[in-house]
Amino acid sequence: MQLDKIVNYHKALADPTRIRMLILLAEGEMTGQLLAEKLCLSPATITHHAAKLRTVSLIRERRDKNAIFFSLDHYFLKQYESSLQSLLARPATTETKELEPMDEKNDRLKQSVLRNFFTAEGKLKHIPAQLKKKRIVLQHLAEKLEEGRSYTEKELNAFIKQFHEDFATIRREFIMHAYLYREQEVYERNPREMWERWETLS
Repeated sequence: MQLDKIVNYHKALADPTRIRMLILLAEGEMTGQLLAEKLCLSPATITHHAAKLRTVSLIRERRDKNAIFFSLDHYFLKQYESSLQSLLARPATTETKELEPMDEKNDRLKQSVLRNFFTAEGKLKHIPAQLKKKRIVLQHLAEKLEEGRSYTEKELNAFIKQFHEDFATIRREFIMHAYLYREQEVYERNPREMWERWETLS
């Protein structure tokens, strides 16, 4: 997740009303009218604050006839939390330094996985079931994405299909393991220091 998105996330939280809205929505989906009544605010004020929270993907909204329902987006709540923890924790550990040379054992494992799971033409034979091997494969593919470039979902799918037909699964795995960040169907490669490291797995 890009640093500016983490900053915007915390800016969105820097308001007592928005925090109260999130606390209420933690109980379950609510209409804007109900939120307004519980917080003793006008519906227009709720709409204003909801827009700020929606901009950073903290809440979802859906319409049902004349009512607007709001709910927490638990996926992005988890992403923001884990991304900040990664940024704060990783510089303090030598094992996560980007330029740290890979030890011989891990290097042998990486090369073995790449030989076994990719054809000579660079096609992925199948997605590994074992987590460590899967992360090696995902990292290998993520390294081929352009840093700083925004990809539409169609462009990302086309990129993945160069290597494997199951673009939906690989796209989802990219997000789950923090190689990519997604916002409104636009994808960006996260900085390398935020990638989940397969070397730390047993």
